[in-house]
Amino acid sequence: MTDHLVRFDVASDPVKVPTGTLLSEAARLAGVEIGQPCGGQGRCGRCAVQITAGIARRRSTVRLSPVDVENGWALACQTVVEGDITVMVPPQEKIERRLTTDRTVADVTVPAGYSFSYVQTLRRVRLEFNPPSMDDQTDDWSRLQLALRQQAGLNQVDISLALLQKAGTILREGGWQVTAVLDVQESAESSGGLSGRLLNLLPGRVEDDVPLWGLAVDIGTTTVTVWLVDVTTGEVKAQASEYNGQIARGEDVVSRIIYAGKGDGLAEMRSLVLGTINELTQVTCKRAHAEPAEVYKAAIAGNSTMMHLLLGIPPASIRLSPFVTAVNQPPLLRANEVGLCINPEATVDSLPGVASYVGADISAGVLSSGVYETEKLTLFMDVGTNGEIVLGSREWLVTCACSAGPAFEGAGVADGMRATRGAIEEVWINGDTCEPTYRVIGGGRPRGLCGSGLISLLAEMLLTGVVDKAGNPHASRGTNRVREGAHGWEYVVAWGSETEHGKDISITRVDIDNLLRAKAAIYAGFTVLANSVGIPLDWVEQVLIGGSFGKYLNVEKAVHIGLLPDMPWERFQFLGNTSVRGAYYVLLDREARARLSDIASRMTYIELSADNSFYDAFTSALFLPHTDMSKFPTVEAALQR
Repeated sequence: MTDHLVRFDVASDPVKVPTGTLLSEAARLAGVEIGQPCGGQGRCGRCAVQITAGIARRRSTVRLSPVDVENGWALACQTVVEGDITVMVPPQEKIERRLTTDRTVADVTVPAGYSFSYVQTLRRVRLEFNPPSMDDQTDDWSRLQLALRQQAGLNQVDISLALLQKAGTILREGGWQVTAVLDVQESAESSGGLSGRLLNLLPGRVEDDVPLWGLAVDIGTTTVTVWLVDVTTGEVKAQASEYNGQIARGEDVVSRIIYAGKGDGLAEMRSLVLGTINELTQVTCKRAHAEPAEVYKAAIAGNSTMMHLLLGIPPASIRLSPFVTAVNQPPLLRANEVGLCINPEATVDSLPGVASYVGADISAGVLSSGVYETEKLTLFMDVGTNGEIVLGSREWLVTCACSAGPAFEGAGVADGMRATRGAIEEVWINGDTCEPTYRVIGGGRPRGLCGSGLISLLAEMLLTGVVDKAGNPHASRGTNRVREGAHGWEYVVAWGSETEHGKDISITRVDIDNLLRAKAAIYAGFTVLANSVGIPLDWVEQVLIGGSFGKYLNVEKAVHIGLLPDMPWERFQFLGNTSVRGAYYVLLDREARARLSDIASRMTYIELSADNSFYDAFTSALFLPHTDMSKFPTVEAALQR
């Protein structure tokens, strides 16, 4: 097979690849970053590059016009190399985080009654030995085991080969006084006894007031969050968040599953998320003046796909009927097995999930939100790329998941973007003139519309008659804001003279369709869930919304478009990141960990793709706010006004 040279304008050296190599793979080999938000399926068009010289064959030209193709533009994930070529890579999307909670932990309070000595699995024990002599030639490991039985109350203790290799040297370096760091569990072999795993052995005495560090981690599809915790006090000393590095290879879980099934895709996905977690670990440790090697435990939550990708477990079965995971309750692992850059012996607790699309993020959220112990009939939901929903109380819990798609993250929308600087997050439209006003994250000129801005805009367009209930823009409103564009009718939110990039910011009919499908999936999800147990939605006493998306959501406008049920506003509560908070509780308390396993096993999962009523509910919700206006009396009243 013939090899060809591919030269990228942003790389110092060309790369040699055989005929038929995808341009995206050539870029990877050359160390060139090209985003593939759809997982390389050729759907999003955001991996477009320009071939300035040479021969390549386009398998698809989706989202490319004939003029684009004539000018050499091609989709990197759908174009194969068939000769020496030169490629121009346009500037890639730079993710800028809105740093609202990145450094603050004021909202994190230590659970009442927390006692390090009794409920924490991590222990630090000071040990003293009689040194060996001609009269006592007990080997070092046996001497250490005896001390742990007598001075730490352990019936059994395990040690890794790496630590065993150093133990004798450490014992002598400490003058036969050492401090052992242990992960202690109840022994299954001996009722009421304790067993432990030796995590570290430190020469001399380590005082009780020295922090003992653990990590609480939430691997979100969009964002990864890490809390650094001193488990001796229960205090969160630092926290940090960053976009999940996997976004460049897929913005939703299905795209990532597909990408992971290609070549070295699984290894790449694992490397990307580990890179994000390890970077955040460095950041939090630096803020707390700690060393990553001093972190001895990590509790990790995430949806089922994220957990599989973290552990390098092929996730393909998650998206294929009958939609079964490889594992819902992973075993305890060591940090060096997982790839976390903390103490290599540290315990990694990958928290239990429920099913293919309801993972540990939701079981952790049910724990931290208190849904599992409340008397109130509660609807708990995490609205994002994958909408996960739980209905129930302390007596029972049912759960489902629906693919909302990335529209609420600003993806799949022509002028959509994430909730970062320059995103329009709130819109108001004058009912007489159809002229908009808007608020931009960070101030300044707008660059696009984020999820909350899209919801706000769509609600305003409905209430002012700019669109009808089917989402069709009304050209008859007599405003130049409604016009026919390249993708059909659209409404211009900001003229090019107002924007940072000099281009108009609009919402198109195609964008509205994407939003309608996303909100219909969420609404149909909790409707089917309620119907499955024979409960009307208006019986729900509280609606708890987890995830970062809820922090920016306007409840009134979310109800207006039919994303949320029409209920009194006081029933809605926004809880923030319930997943990482659940991981934090588990990190501190062995009893919380046991409760989490019980929660995961108690939840009854309903697979919506196998429920015939879901399609009907989804179709009915594809209107603003719904085909059945009796479900939305306050919206009907607002429309009449």
